Amino acid sequence: MKFNLSPIDVVEDISKSDFEQNYLKPRKPLVIKNMAKKWPAYQKWTLEYMKEVVGDKTVPLYDSSKADPSKPINASAAEMKFGDYIDLIKETPTDLRIFLFDPIKFAPKLLEDYIAPKDLMGGFLDNYPNMFFGGKGSVTFLHYDIDLAHIFHTHFNGRKHVILFDYKWKERLYQIPYATYALEDYDVENPDFDKFPALKGVQGVEAFLEHGDTLFMPTGYWHWMKYLDGSFSISLRAWDKSWAVKAKSLYNLTLQRKFDDFMKANYREKYMQWKEKLAVKRASRALEKNLPK
Repeated sequence: MKFNLSPIDVVEDISKSDFEQNYLKPRKPLVIKNMAKKWPAYQKWTLEYMKEVVGDKTVPLYDSSKADPSKPINASAAEMKFGDYIDLIKETPTDLRIFLFDPIKFAPKLLEDYIAPKDLMGGFLDNYPNMFFGGKGSVTFLHYDIDLAHIFHTHFNGRKHVILFDYKWKERLYQIPYATYALEDYDVENPDFDKFPALKGVQGVEAFLEHGDTLFMPTGYWHWMKYLDGSFSISLRAWDKSWAVKAKSLYNLTLQRKFDDFMKANYREKYMQWKEKLAVKRASRALEKNLPK
């Protein structure tokens, strides 16, 4: 069995008025094929080029193992020289990923290689955007971004499978309380609806990104990603205009995160077991009430 997934809208190019009316305001995902073709990065950014310009920086690596309840959500599994990691994902399937890494800090000339789509919207956040690298077969677990920004996610050097769910499905997706990720015990590609009945009926969208494709992910969208080749992406983030969204972002980044880290550090497995049971309880309740309406 699989989720009920529809294809994400795909355009070659889009005007500001069309983007605002049909995607930004209704918060609807979109793939833009030609946006990055205007960037120097479209031709320059290969795995070998990134290895050349970033150098021998030691980077944290993340795998697909379930989160350790005693550690922060972004705790790494290992470390490796960046160049060695690039060599690894060029040749070998691996579940090791790099995320929330900022190679641009170590190679500022990369700033000249991309252009934030300010012709579509304002509010862009990062002077040094995050980049994400993965080996063939590696998976980014199902989550939404804690800062609730809009994201323009551009992929390079291979293919990536993306599945998205609207924020409104959070309880049916078994969201872990005081966190921004889902219960890690089900396979997003092939969910077991008998074991996790609240997942049945959840509706999502999917895309298969290729080199240079840009995915617009609106604020709060749950996303799961699988690298089909050793490849990498850059995310350009922008604020939503809503003050309610900004307030929720501030809450997530301060009070919620600090509380969760404190409870993990002091109660570990007992706290995690309580959260997982509560996630299941909330999902069952949402299913019984046929939420969201």
